[in-house]
Amino acid sequence: MRCFVAVDLPEEIKRGVPAIQQAIAMDGLKLVDPELVHITLKFLGEVPEGRVAEIREALARVRFSPFQARITGVGAFPGRSIRVIWLGATGSFEELARAVDTALEPFGFERDKKFSAHATLARVKDPSLSRLLSDRISGISDIDLGEFTVDRFVLKKSTLTPRGPIYEDIAEFRASP
Repeated sequence: MRCFVAVDLPEEIKRGVPAIQQAIAMDGLKLVDPELVHITLKFLGEVPEGRVAEIREALARVRFSPFQARITGVGAFPGRSIRVIWLGATGSFEELARAVDTALEPFGFERDKKFSAHATLARVKDPSLSRLLSDRISGISDIDLGEFTVDRFVLKKSTLTPRGPIYEDIAEFRASP
């Protein structure tokens, strides 16, 4: 099954996503369903179903303290030729991602050398839109959707469908008291 590890955004943050997406929407752009917007800590890809229980046990051993996070700023990857438009995230996401990496390394998952805490808003199907998108992004680049406490992360299953992905929570892992 296709899996990833993520921090879900609270509803009050997700409520701000449609207005941002409306400001950038155009043909050639695939917007992420606002309810599915999240911060990926680690993409695992296809995982044999028989290994999911072991991965869940390894993630249950990750220890972290709750931390404050802020969803602020709109930007794009990789640069001149935009492929992804994202919301920025500040907080101790890098430390949490490293702890997840460490827990999953024995399963053969490579460490993420370029982790950048963000929530994907849209994927660009037509790279020729990059200049126009850059202009639209610059008009909303300083947006601030607010602060929340990160006190859990989730192992998720992703099923790809013609209408978009369907995410299911496999297991939730809470911060250490």
